[in-house]
Amino acid sequence: MRRQIIARLRGTSPARDPEGVVRAALPPGADALFAGPLTPAAVLVPLVARSGGDTVVLTRRADHLTDHPGQISLPGGRLDPQDAGPLAAALREFREELGAQPPHVDVAGFLPPQAVVTGFIVTPVVGFISAEASFRPDPVEVAEVFEVPLAFLLDPAQARTSTREIRGIRLPMVEFHFGERRIWGATAQILLSLVKTIS
Repeated sequence: MRRQIIARLRGTSPARDPEGVVRAALPPGADALFAGPLTPAAVLVPLVARSGGDTVVLTRRADHLTDHPGQISLPGGRLDPQDAGPLAAALREFREELGAQPPHVDVAGFLPPQAVVTGFIVTPVVGFISAEASFRPDPVEVAEVFEVPLAFLLDPAQARTSTREIRGIRLPMVEFHFGERRIWGATAQILLSLVKTIS
């Protein structure tokens, strides 16, 4: 699977105008949900080669956070002034949030940007981390670190599609229910984008 992912993502790069890419793909009327410029952000989609198959490392956000408390997410956040771009931001956030040791990431490529109704434009970076990596998550941001088998996400029966009304506008949504964990929102959309890219 690793070779397939690398082959599918070879040559990809962050969109030069991620906001323009996202706005062009929005359903009719949905542009009104994203008034004003969006804040650039990036996430890492960390893949680990396990004996039973590849997995995706996810986190559950701390319950006391103002934005998306308790939700399942990918490590990442807004671009800081010192970040050279989305890749630098995704790797920095991965190391800050998860305290991964060793912290090295083999970057495979980039997925299309995703808009979040909270005002962010997110660039997903796909990378492989060592199976020997250990995590010391920052308790201020992360309540839990866990892994989801890539085979689970690739199973079409696991993607639950629906629509959600946000400020009077209906948007298509996808969710994955992994045991008692509900993966939804931008995280689910990014994982679906990964699935579509490598399927």
